[in-house]
Amino acid sequence: MAPYMLIRTLRANVLADPTRATCGHAASPRSSARICRGKFAVAAISDDYLPMRSIEAKKRTSKVDITSLRLITAVKTPYLPDGRFDLEAYDYLINMQIEGGAEGVIVGGTTGEGHLMSWDEHIMLIGHTVNCFGTRIKVIGNTWSNSTGEAVHATEQGFAVGMHAALHINPYYGKTSTEGMIAHFKAVLPMGPTVIYNVPSRTGQDILPPVIEALSSHPNMAGVKECIGHERIKCYTDKGISVWSGNDDECHDSRWKYGATGVISVTSNLVPGLMHSLMYEGENASLNEKLLPLIKWLFCQPNPIPLDTALAQLGVPRPVLRLPYKTLPLEKRVEFVRIVEAIGREHFIGKKEARVLDDEDFISICR
Repeated sequence: MAPYMLIRTLRANVLADPTRATCGHAASPRSSARICRGKFAVAAISDDYLPMRSIEAKKRTSKVDITSLRLITAVKTPYLPDGRFDLEAYDYLINMQIEGGAEGVIVGGTTGEGHLMSWDEHIMLIGHTVNCFGTRIKVIGNTWSNSTGEAVHATEQGFAVGMHAALHINPYYGKTSTEGMIAHFKAVLPMGPTVIYNVPSRTGQDILPPVIEALSSHPNMAGVKECIGHERIKCYTDKGISVWSGNDDECHDSRWKYGATGVISVTSNLVPGLMHSLMYEGENASLNEKLLPLIKWLFCQPNPIPLDTALAQLGVPRPVLRLPYKTLPLEKRVEFVRIVEAIGREHFIGKKEARVLDDEDFISICR
């Protein structure tokens, strides 16, 4: 039996009867503590849980390799009309990031629509990115989940296929206590370098400084992607904790006035070279002001809707969107083309002229 068929069969057996252990053996009391809710069955975390980690993987990257990155792009995932990944377009996007000066990419994050992927797709895309580009750019895989067991399992798989670091948020929707948050992050930190992402507008719960401070001494704690603002960033930088701005409209001042390491950016999908300049070439209020209309436009609706629209109008990926995302209305599509003209087409990725697409040009899929 092919390995992937065996895995699917074993998974089906466990889901059908949670008391069964793998390989058809009767479940011991310990194996019956297996959690089967979610996208795959995962082992319960106990005090003697051993992370599935590799010494060779640990040699490949370190926390210091991550904390030195100034520009990390939360990269878009493009699709074919039948809903599968458009790897040719994806590879082009990654190459554009490398050429533009980005030092890292977030794979399958919010911008990359990891929440719309199966775990098979998710881990495959992380592995593909590492295999094709891992010697030229750091690959940070989103392996978060609001289930601690699922987050541990996905993170193990992500590091096994070669990612350099993991991105994790606090459990969302089914929110937990401060102690629960700390325990959640402590369960995933042993796997490898980790960036914790604080975005209360999406998770519904702020990761307060005492949580980050409690985790900051862990050898794999690389830092925080912080969306609360400048004062929170300064709170961490004053304590020697690495922090990236999660707000493109604030990242210039966060970097040069409040001590942020850099930015984890959406805007750099479109203008990586200009975002690199913003993070590397000192204070530049003029460039920051020039980019603000684009940044404001990119967040006129929830991310990644505007970015999906923008890239399609630049002719880079096909205009295919996975539901529940739909394109921006016509007046916003027209506005984007004007913004491109104002900044200069030469600063944007792609070779085609920016153009206004019609409603019927966009394909919505629910795969």
